[in-house]
Parts: sequence; structure tokens; C-alpha cells
Amino acid sequence: MSEFLDTAAGRRIAYQRTQGQGPGVVFLGGFKSDMTGTKALHLQDWAQRRGRAFLRFDYSGHGASSGHFEEGSIGDWAEDARAVIEALTDGPQVLVGSSMGGWIALLVARALPHRLAGLVTIAAAPDFTERGFWAGFDAQQREVLMRAGRLELPSEYADQPYVITRQLIEDGRRNLVMDQPLRLDCPVRLLQGTADADVPMSWALDLLEHLDAADLRLTLVKGADHRFSTPDCLRMIEEAVEDLG
Repeated sequence: MSEFLDTAAGRRIAYQRTQGQGPGVVFLGGFKSDMTGTKALHLQDWAQRRGRAFLRFDYSGHGASSGHFEEGSIGDWAEDARAVIEALTDGPQVLVGSSMGGWIALLVARALPHRLAGLVTIAAAPDFTERGFWAGFDAQQREVLMRAGRLELPSEYADQPYVITRQLIEDGRRNLVMDQPLRLDCPVRLLQGTADADVPMSWALDLLEHLDAADLRLTLVKGADHRFSTPDCLRMIEEAVEDLG
């Protein structure tokens, strides 16, 4: 059963927390996903077996949290993540960010460096609103988005289309992380599938080069797709978290 945190921004964030030893593990999900996904549930089971503290949650406009998805933005979701980490965890945490969650984790790391014990990303998609959506739109799509304030895109992961808003794009530009130095004083593990159709493998290589971290490793998994949820991939996520303490 989910519990709820009312944030200072007036949003009601659904979460599930497992008590245990530290450093705790916080799972940060992807764009339009929720905390009931395969990776989140697998990590919760792992944490329970290991006696580790674990937290998963839904960003506003996602899952059981308040708000409408189309009204949200990267800045809002990063603010949600900071709020739950500060209110619901103790001490440094290992952040596990999947896809958009990798971008959110980097924003949290920049805002709360003292709260990071380590960072694991899975098909991280930093700056994807600019590097993915906006860069991929043609002139007509850009015109529709800027004029109407929204653009509908088909999704292979859901029956309903993705609605991309002008607010999402413009707020994304205010929260870019690949356009300025980013130092992390904690160990970092990047995981990426070579058959990922949503996040190019080159993005993982770019992130590897961009991050300033003394203990930084990238693992490329041949044939793994964006879901990164096969038994072997899930085991790699576990091992990456365990490697960080």
C-alpha cells in the first residue's frame, strides 16, 4: 500500500519505502513510467533480501501521485525527487536512475551532493527533451508545438500517445546538465544496452566523457534494449548497486 508525502510545492507524492540499513537505495523512474515497473519492484525485492533501505515513488502526474502528466516538467519532477529524498531518507543514498530518471538523478546530485553515496544509471537520458524530442522534430512539428503548446507522438509503450508540451521543452532547457561541467564526488556506474531504440548508445559515451568523477565505469550490454529488464540485466543492476556499497 502506497503512502503519500505532501510537498512544499503543493504536490502529493505516492511512495513505498522499505526500512533497512544504509546506504539506502532510491529508484528514479523514467518518462511516463511509475514505481510499479519491473526494475523498481526487482530492486525492492533485492533490498528486502539484503536488509537495505529502499525507496520508490511516483513523480507528480505519474502513477498514484497527484497532478496531470501534461502539466509536469523536468524541473517539477526533479523537485519531487529532492523532496522525497530529503523527507524520507537518512544519510547518503545510492540513486538508481532509469532513462529520464538518470537525468533527474544528475539534477539531484547537483543540488544535493552531500546526499549521494553513489549513482547507477540505466539507459540514462540527460537533456532528452532537447537532444531527443526537439532535435528530432521537423519544422512542421516544431511550429505546431510552439503555436498550440502541445504535440502528440505515438508510443510503443502505451495505448495513449505521448503528449509533448511546449512547457516540457522550455523547462528542459532550463535544466540541462550536458552543457556545463558536472562533478560527482561519489562512485558512478552507467549501464546501457546496445540495442536501445530510445536512448542512443552514443549518449552513454557522451555522459562517460562529460562526467567528472574519480570512480566512473560504463557497461555496454550487447543486444539489451531500453527496458533493460531481462534476468541478466536485472542482475547487472543489482551488482552495480552492490558495487557501490
